[in-house]
Amino acid sequence: MRLISLLQQVNIDEKIKNAPDNGYLIGVWIGYILPFAVLAGLAWLLYRKAKKRQDEL
Repeated sequence: MRLISLLQQVNIDEKIKNAPDNGYLIGVWIGYILPFAVLAGLAWLLYRKAKKRQDEL
């Protein structure tokens, strides 16, 4: 988690403090979580594909 934070160079706490409304907060949260969700989904798809391929042999 710390490595990702260092790579992104984004200070989320400051963005939340300066947020104009709750809609912005939700957008910041989604933008922070979305890359992890996409990577997890991709890993799951690759796992399922490899498992099906192994079962066919």
